[in-house]
Amino acid sequence: MKTDRVLAALLRICGGCMLLALPAAFLPYDWMDAIHRRAGLGQLPDAPIVGYLARSLSGFYALHGALFVFLARDVRAYLPVIRFLAIAGMVFGAGLFALDAAVGMPRSWTLAEGTYAVALSAVLVWLARPRSAPTGTEKAASHG
Repeated sequence: MKTDRVLAALLRICGGCMLLALPAAFLPYDWMDAIHRRAGLGQLPDAPIVGYLARSLSGFYALHGALFVFLARDVRAYLPVIRFLAIAGMVFGAGLFALDAAVGMPRSWTLAEGTYAVALSAVLVWLARPRSAPTGTEKAASHG
């Protein structure tokens, strides 16, 4: 089914992008500080909790990406999991808006991060919506 192929492709693309966060888990402090400064956020605090949070979040994004790539292997079998992650992603995206505003992130960051998370998750919810089982003709067309 075409929707399954689009869903699988989107999961692979998003998962691959999230996997790019893995190297950031191993960045030296000086590199993280330079990125932080270039983002207009000033000097990155040099405290153990900051390094831990930055690196563990990068690792968590990579883990999430690996899960997306795995789920893309058989979207029909994993539709309930994909739907759950997509709905949770919409809630998480809304939470990012609130968090970013509460901690004083730049307006452009706040708008981009939350909007991206909610929009992507909404597309995933739509693509992973419940549907009827394919007919014999649809099964043959999807394998051919």
